[in-house]
Amino acid sequence: MSSAAAIGELMEGLGKAATLAAGTLALAPTAQKNAALAAAAVAVHARAAQILAANAHDLAAARALGMSGARLERLALDAPRVAAIAASITAVAALPDPIGRVVAEWQRPNGLTIQRVVVPIGVIGIIYESRPNVTTDAGALCLKSGNAAILRGGSESRHSNSALHGCLAAGLEAAGLPAAAIQLVPTTDRAAVGYLLAGMAEYLDVIVPRGGKKLVARVQQEARVPVIGHLEGNCHVYIDRDADVRMARAIAVNAKMRRTGICGAAETLLIDRACVATHLRPIVADLLAAGCEVRGDAQVQQADPRVRPASEDDWYTEYLDAIIAARVVDGVDGAIAHIARYGSAHTESIVTGNQATAERFLERVDSAIVLHNASTQFADGGEFGMGAEIGISTERFHARGPVGVEQLTSYKYVVRGAGQVRP
Repeated sequence: MSSAAAIGELMEGLGKAATLAAGTLALAPTAQKNAALAAAAVAVHARAAQILAANAHDLAAARALGMSGARLERLALDAPRVAAIAASITAVAALPDPIGRVVAEWQRPNGLTIQRVVVPIGVIGIIYESRPNVTTDAGALCLKSGNAAILRGGSESRHSNSALHGCLAAGLEAAGLPAAAIQLVPTTDRAAVGYLLAGMAEYLDVIVPRGGKKLVARVQQEARVPVIGHLEGNCHVYIDRDADVRMARAIAVNAKMRRTGICGAAETLLIDRACVATHLRPIVADLLAAGCEVRGDAQVQQADPRVRPASEDDWYTEYLDAIIAARVVDGVDGAIAHIARYGSAHTESIVTGNQATAERFLERVDSAIVLHNASTQFADGGEFGMGAEIGISTERFHARGPVGVEQLTSYKYVVRGAGQVRP
């Protein structure tokens, strides 16, 4: 059997098993799903040393291949991150079960009663890179929302993903749910990704990509089923003339430097021309002191000789690294115009004490997430109280913003009659 044929046979088997499991999950009671998640969280705690050892294996291989610092940061696990993974599973279990919820109900003059009822989507494929926590976040969210999941992680994190998937499998077994409810593609052959995208339309209902620009672009171009995803996270922080300078400094540094490799990290800093004299120099100095390279326009360069000149490309760039582009703009309307031209419709923040200015920004910036006086690093399903997320969607169809339990559902209409026929 050829390699392509073997991959096809493997993926077909995953798809058929997932479809059968999805039928069981759609009818699974809340208590059974929660029991599986609780057991999975316990397994993560119990197997922490095994998970960290697997991650150390992945990190060593990645360093040997010359992986960059930002990608290594996304790949790395430590004891607090493993504990956070378990806590995230527990948080998902604590969420209300959306399945079966009646979101609307009405009666027609002919006596028919009509309900709109929440149901699972079905089988969800998730393709992701580097971040091992996506294994458990995606698996837990799909399980809670009654969906079967087929997970395809990057080869750079395969040992970490396998260890974490083992915890989810233990949870499913403990709760008496089918093992195929959450499957991890057991090969690093890239042909498996191609088959998942183009050859699984019979089994998959939606695909969610979580990774770099090249991965997401490929998924959007090749997928034969609907895609929920975002191409880039070119996020902005705008410092308004009415911003408290201490707040502005803290938010700017946190938005960029807390974790530079996440999609909610700020990539561009916009400063109101009216507060350049008071706000620009200290904010730039703080960023430089934190180890961030600043690339600015002429006025930002004047604030500090260490600032490098920004090119036109910098305004479009998602660095995912300790680099930020900085520009002086003409007030809130200048910021809105810059974001509209260069942004990726992901996450934008305004820092201001002027409520009217804030509302203008929040209303007119057309991004999935807009914030007032808060760091862009809060662009995260867990921080939104959603337990976890599969990703942040910049799509406008079906789901936008953090993709959690609610966003992994659809609905159907249930109509009850008493013998009515249509004239």
